Amino acid sequence: MGTSGRLSLSWINKDRSLISTQDGGYEWVDRDDIRVTETRLLRDVATVGEVHDDLKRAEDNLLIAGDSGDALRALTRLPEFADKYRGKVKLVYIDPPFNTGQAFEHYDDGLEHSVWLTMMRDRLLLIRDLLADSGSVWVHLDDAEMAYCKVLMDEVFGRRNFISTIIWKRRNDPRNTAQYLSGDHDSILVFAKNIDALTFNKLPRTESMDSAYTNPDSDPRGPWRRGDLAARNYYSKGTYPVVTPSGRKISGPPSGSYWRVSEEELKRLDGEGRIYWGPDGKSRPYLKRYLTEVKQGRVPSSVWHPEEVGFVRNGKEEVRALVGDVFATPKPERLLRQVMTIASDPGDLVLDCFGGSGTTAATAHKLGRRWVTVEREAETVESFVRPRLEKVVNGEDSGGITESSGWEKGGGFRHLEVAPSMYERMGNRVLLASWVAGDAFAEAACAQISGFELEPGAEPPFVGRKGRQRLAVVDGLVSESTVRSVVEALSENERVLIVAKSYLREAASLLENLSPGSRIKKAPQDLLDMKGRVLR
Repeated sequence: MGTSGRLSLSWINKDRSLISTQDGGYEWVDRDDIRVTETRLLRDVATVGEVHDDLKRAEDNLLIAGDSGDALRALTRLPEFADKYRGKVKLVYIDPPFNTGQAFEHYDDGLEHSVWLTMMRDRLLLIRDLLADSGSVWVHLDDAEMAYCKVLMDEVFGRRNFISTIIWKRRNDPRNTAQYLSGDHDSILVFAKNIDALTFNKLPRTESMDSAYTNPDSDPRGPWRRGDLAARNYYSKGTYPVVTPSGRKISGPPSGSYWRVSEEELKRLDGEGRIYWGPDGKSRPYLKRYLTEVKQGRVPSSVWHPEEVGFVRNGKEEVRALVGDVFATPKPERLLRQVMTIASDPGDLVLDCFGGSGTTAATAHKLGRRWVTVEREAETVESFVRPRLEKVVNGEDSGGITESSGWEKGGGFRHLEVAPSMYERMGNRVLLASWVAGDAFAEAACAQISGFELEPGAEPPFVGRKGRQRLAVVDGLVSESTVRSVVEALSENERVLIVAKSYLREAASLLENLSPGSRIKKAPQDLLDMKGRVLR
């Protein structure tokens, strides 16, 4: 059979996008809908603890209230944030709605299947832009959508960038009420941004691993365990006989195998006391593997046991102790510590755009990572996430990994919110929202025009710059006198894009004569037309 195209997952409305609705749901829209293409502003709400001044707010830990899609678009498009986040995030861990069809107290987990896939696709595409080349994304799911999400992530990140599926056994008490099988595990899909550049860390060794090393012969090199010198892989110099210290002759390695080292190398190792012949010197040779040689750590397994990373009940206990009984399945901090230990280092940037109870941010803070977390529900942020993180900063959280990580208190974060849309619809017309005035109009207009960065301290009406192009925003009518004033302020070879709520035709003609290549655009109509383009 002939084939065309590539293997992909198909679903209803795959060619469309989604926007959040005020009732907590989603609405299908075209991908070029202004509510998708618009870049929302991130507005300051409050600061907690130690933060930078407002001009460097992008360098702070960020708690963002608002839809994750809007927040991720802001981080990738707003120049002040894009410079710090695009291609800079080392680790993304997300625990999205599982789409199990169950209704929880604080959110509705019953999204229709195609809605869930589109919602995830749109956010994974933005996450890919934010990830560093050496970074990775970890998506925590159960069986409801795991298999579909794996194929979806194959499309977004490429199959070669798939690393593994982590199995977390989240409880040891199978549910006898289950109809067929008790679902006792979750899955975490792990993908690299670029498998060739990926960097992972090994995990600390456990006491049980180290206890396997002993020193029965008082070897000065310390504890050791024996390693087999026979292997099934063919080795041309690995078929010689040996004589044990007791005088016993051994014709060669066990049947079907070969010695791993040559006869000369075996003699050298034996001369250094690195060969073990058994307690009475009669056994075949074994290589001593010393504990000091393996202290660099252990390669992480794809199966995680609750004794090491916590049970699902531990997550509930941690959250309940801080902010009350909130969510059905918050994840334990030990689980997030394992993820962060493997996939990041202190100082790295960690992002979670489904903030929930704030476990990712709390764990990252205690481990010395920078973090950004996004939570859609403002009530959840105000009542649960922010109070929890305030307690971490103030040293009032004694649970989770606080003691084992050596966390005391310190640091801080900035609470932001995604601004509402700068546009309003009235029938078939698109108007500017009432809040879009003065400085807010200037900032919002600058955010919609690709390539322009806000220019702090510039003399109004100038607000932005892209190289030798300047952006002037006028909250009102541009007249001929306005044009003369703007052009007089330009340096040689500079051009200007003027965005205004209205302008006179005579003013536009005058601008073309005085500054060829400069233009006037009217908001909102011309902003919508030029979305994604820069002044040429």
